[in-house]
Amino acid sequence: MRNLFAVLALCLGLLFVTNVRADDALHRDLPPGLQIPDAARPGPNFDVDRATDAYLNLLSPEQRAKSDAYYEGGYWLQLWNFLYGLGVAVLLLATGWSRRMREAAQRISHRPWAYTAIYAVFWLLAVSALSFPLSVYTDFYREHQYGLATQDFGAWFLDQLKGLGVGLIIAPLVIMVIYAAVRKAGQRWWVIAGGLGFVFSLFFSMLYPVFISPLFNDYKPLPEGEVRTAVLSLAHANQIPTEHVEWFDASRQTTRISANVSGFAGTTRVNLNDNLMNKTSLPEIKAVMGHEMGHYVLNHALRLTIYSSLVTLIGLWFVNFSFGWAQARWGRRWGVEGLGDPAGLPLVFALFAVFSMVMTPVNNSIVRQAEAEADAFGLNAAREPNGFAMSAMRLSTYRKIHPGHWEEIVFYDHPSGYERVHASMLWLKENQDNPTANAPLPATAPPAK
Repeated sequence: MRNLFAVLALCLGLLFVTNVRADDALHRDLPPGLQIPDAARPGPNFDVDRATDAYLNLLSPEQRAKSDAYYEGGYWLQLWNFLYGLGVAVLLLATGWSRRMREAAQRISHRPWAYTAIYAVFWLLAVSALSFPLSVYTDFYREHQYGLATQDFGAWFLDQLKGLGVGLIIAPLVIMVIYAAVRKAGQRWWVIAGGLGFVFSLFFSMLYPVFISPLFNDYKPLPEGEVRTAVLSLAHANQIPTEHVEWFDASRQTTRISANVSGFAGTTRVNLNDNLMNKTSLPEIKAVMGHEMGHYVLNHALRLTIYSSLVTLIGLWFVNFSFGWAQARWGRRWGVEGLGDPAGLPLVFALFAVFSMVMTPVNNSIVRQAEAEADAFGLNAAREPNGFAMSAMRLSTYRKIHPGHWEEIVFYDHPSGYERVHASMLWLKENQDNPTANAPLPATAPPAK
């Protein structure tokens, strides 16, 4: 208990250290509205590489350096999060906390399904408390440092508590069912658990946008106007069965632009965040929505769930293979009685974290392929290459715009800004009658020096 109080005291200390305002960060956003550099205008001498470079030069050297620093720092954060998570797992096991949590759960109920669920609640609370200092740094302080967050600490902390509340409802049920499979199926538990994981993932991906996202943001119907008309026209043209177009107040949390097409059956809806509407032009909004509709039409939610479930299945096999070795070496000291003992859950997560870390390039490549497909779909559906290039540049204010080949394969789960702008200019070269690209615009801001 004293250790828990120490963690909470450290968190309160971080509250004062991390009181950073978003407006204290260096200016990072590109100006509102569509910009088309002269080199990206159609013509007989149109050059894809020159047009791409002209768009990349919309970022000032300071903006590009800040974007690179933020994104490259994220590589190290992946390592520190991994090591920190391992440290939390070792602490729970080596101190006997995990065993004592299991024993406390068994005192409440002797039924395996019940004490497993109760242990899962204890475990999630302990992990959340121990991981909180790192979360404050990565999700609050660092986001403010780079001008990407807008919440004060109190509002941010309230959202964290909401997320924890959702986890306390869902995670114990999932863990209870998986441990029941372990006890029933023996050494083949990982096959059944993998199948259950697929079902849970698919079900959760359908429910989250409709029932959980509104816990964190207000969703309201998009007012009548050219944006709603354009978005609905794009949806109907691509056979997306909805009349629901909504906007949500993401600006209360972040400066990022985003959108999605979500839901199932009669709940399908198109969602735009207010940053997208307030910071961008209509061609950019259409380009972004074309991309998001591509995910829906191409059924990426199901495909990615299948792929990720297959990777998870291999990971569960790895856990099954390695758990016995770890238990034989340290299990007696930790009080872990076997794979079916929930006290071994920290070990399960530690082993799966090792597997996931090794599989990072594979997981990122699977998602990146789907994102590239949605990019191509969006270009053909919205027919706004300059809008797509400009939106890619806005995203590149916090994503390194031109990584190396292997850097992109290992660390990127989306195509880089360079790849997206280049693809847009390739499309424009073959479609030079594009109305937006040929329309007169206000003078373009001069390239950064």
